[in-house]
Amino acid sequence: MSIDIDQFTEAELINLNRRIVERLRFLQQMRAHSAMLKFSVGDRVCFDTDGFRRVTGTLVRYNKKTVSVLADDGQRWNVSPSFLRPSEPRDITPAAELPIGILVKK
Repeated sequence: MSIDIDQFTEAELINLNRRIVERLRFLQQMRAHSAMLKFSVGDRVCFDTDGFRRVTGTLVRYNKKTVSVLADDGQRWNVSPSFLRPSEPRDITPAAELPIGILVKK
């Protein structure tokens, strides 16, 4: 597809630019929405930060372009859904308690 923009007036170029920007925003929102649908609120997810730290938590909310993740350390993150990966469920079962006086040999 080829468009000869040399023939356009300034007003037509401004209008074309506005329409292109709107279309690009729409396509980005559709990609984000599609990525959001891969996860449900309550799912365990993980992502990597800029500092190469892995954050694991629970997806708690859908936003317009991002999702909110409540990390295991209590921090709340707004993350692009394209950065999320499924994570293993967190083990919340209590540790088995040994009766007093029994030693475990290592």
